[in-house]
Amino acid sequence: MEYWLDLSVPLVSGMPVYPGDPQVDVERALRVATDGVNVLSLHLASQSGTHVDAPYHVDSSWPALDALPLERFTGPAVVADVRGLPARAPITPDLLAPALSLLWLQPGAILLVATGWSAYWGTDAYLAHPWLTPQAAQSVVNARVRTLGVDALSVDQTGDPDRPAHRVLCGAGGVITENLTGLDQVLAAQRAGRPVEVYLFPLHLPGADGAPARAVARIGPPPGYV
Repeated sequence: MEYWLDLSVPLVSGMPVYPGDPQVDVERALRVATDGVNVLSLHLASQSGTHVDAPYHVDSSWPALDALPLERFTGPAVVADVRGLPARAPITPDLLAPALSLLWLQPGAILLVATGWSAYWGTDAYLAHPWLTPQAAQSVVNARVRTLGVDALSVDQTGDPDRPAHRVLCGAGGVITENLTGLDQVLAAQRAGRPVEVYLFPLHLPGADGAPARAVARIGPPPGYV
């Protein structure tokens, strides 16, 4: 029997954002009692919450969100377990190698990187997440993976203006999903031999650098299930 997991953080007022990004504000604009309907007013950035980065995010000459094929946002997934790393630790190619070895024979597959840092969501410690080295990002590209998700604020060190991992991944036409949550549950399913498929569809914002996404995983039945 299959089941579904929500891998997205909720969009609420005052939620964590990347330093310098606009704050999120969610307010009640209309109410049934006075206006006949309930409607929310939303103020947020393209990079708010669980979101997808298009290549345009780091280079104005690269494809924007709506120029990417829809299949870039869904596919079979493998989780790289790098939990247990200390704060601000680099994620090196050898740490991704076991997961990437499983992706070589799956065209269109997605790599999810579980740092465990979603446990710090809403705290200052969330800024001190592990990050991908440029060499690790290149190993992802070399494995023909073009979609990567992480349960952290960024694939690069927060505050690094050069964003080297972004540039390697996006420069290959890839997309990045950040601020995922619940990857421990996906790891448990993977270890049980269940197939995993993820859906990372962003809002349709023409010409955008990125957009919030409702990230979900569909967990397939265990081996031998009839």
